[in-house]
Amino acid sequence: MMVNKLIRVKDVMKTDFGTIDGIATVADALKKMKTLKTAVLIVNKRNEDDEYGMVTSGDIARHVLAKDRAPDRVNVYEIMSKPVISVHPDMDIRYCSRLFANYNLVRAPVLENKQIVGMVSPNSLVLDGLYKTVQ
Repeated sequence: MMVNKLIRVKDVMKTDFGTIDGIATVADALKKMKTLKTAVLIVNKRNEDDEYGMVTSGDIARHVLAKDRAPDRVNVYEIMSKPVISVHPDMDIRYCSRLFANYNLVRAPVLENKQIVGMVSPNSLVLDGLYKTVQ
């Protein structure tokens, strides 16, 4: 009988992620994405009662590039997704994977005590998480 080893989101999440303020321009976001070599940035809360947002290169392509808008004249808050679906670091990666499939997610911030401690993606769930079960 094979016993499944429980792998949690905290075991596969990436702790390096970029953040940006919603008031920043899309041009600023693009520069930061290029510097950090990422396609996703977390949009900071404005205050303690606010929620985190997220802006992706897909958002920029859909709302700026496709509509021929100037990146230096569009603010991040105009095109970001907010609130974002987040996961807890102790969540089983199988449930996290179902959440990604059910809601067609590309990334999810990992929240602990109302603070982002990491990011998780389908790639990290499969390549880092599932790989650990076949070793």
